[in-house]
Amino acid sequence: MPFPIHRPRRLRKSAAIQRMVRETVLTPDDLILPLFVCEGKNVRTPIGSMPGIDRLSIDLLGQEVKEAHSLGIPAVILFGIPDHKDAQGTEAYNPDGVVQRAIREIKSKVPEMVVVTDVCIDEYTDHGHCGLVEGDEVVNDPTLELLARMSLTHADCGADIVAPSDMMDGRVQAIRKALDENSHQSTLIMSYAAKYASAFYGPFREAADSAPQFGDRRSYQMDPGNSDEALREVEQDIEEGADILMVKPALPYLDIIRRVRDTFPVPLAAYNVSGEYSMLMAAAEKGWVDGDRVMLEVLLSIKRAGAQMILTYSAMPAARLLNG
Repeated sequence: MPFPIHRPRRLRKSAAIQRMVRETVLTPDDLILPLFVCEGKNVRTPIGSMPGIDRLSIDLLGQEVKEAHSLGIPAVILFGIPDHKDAQGTEAYNPDGVVQRAIREIKSKVPEMVVVTDVCIDEYTDHGHCGLVEGDEVVNDPTLELLARMSLTHADCGADIVAPSDMMDGRVQAIRKALDENSHQSTLIMSYAAKYASAFYGPFREAADSAPQFGDRRSYQMDPGNSDEALREVEQDIEEGADILMVKPALPYLDIIRRVRDTFPVPLAAYNVSGEYSMLMAAAEKGWVDGDRVMLEVLLSIKRAGAQMILTYSAMPAARLLNG
């Protein structure tokens, strides 16, 4: 048989040609940096299960965000660790709470940075659940008012985007209504629309001190075996007013990212979560993989699957590599 006319290797003959025909390109513009904010002064506490990631007090945020901005990272997402927790999660919607003050600090120091805030009460409750608890049940509807109040305090302080991660039914509608009725029509909602009950969240729960004190979160986070359900969740959040959708985690759910991207013409984010980050860091520290190359390959895979925004703890080192 004659040799085939088509030789795909011709398109790989040099690095320059490879760049010319590359289908997916990763840039710092694609990245969102998560930050853990705590009370105190001059506090930088390393998180044992997440090498390279620290809890930061508000006075140290400015420099961290300035560095991220200088690398071309367009946005940060804030998670608060309060000193006081109670059953109602009251610090979550305290107008002078840790995240509320952090928003003001960032906007005063780096006004160009897009500030996203996580909207969930699990970090603020003594029981560690994402909703109010009655008996041994996490109740849905009474939680919605608290999520709306929390979002409103974030918007009042200057947050550009609020990101509900609780997975309570109807939360996007409740938040959109509260924002619109209080002159925050331009505040975006990035909905954790398809958030799975995943074992990959373990290191985050150490970082945010938010592990449930009883039971688990499978009554409100999604079953990992379900794909069609993710599309129903996403569609409902679009109907309720979400501006940006999110799939979480990213790597075990690349198929979900692709299905959402192919089905809905709405901006899409994906969360490269703590367990994914920590596994890579552990393997790199052991010398089992080239950490930098694998990090960029992981992030590229998430973008190739269809995510336009990637929340990742690797944002800073990835941006440095991408900038050359």
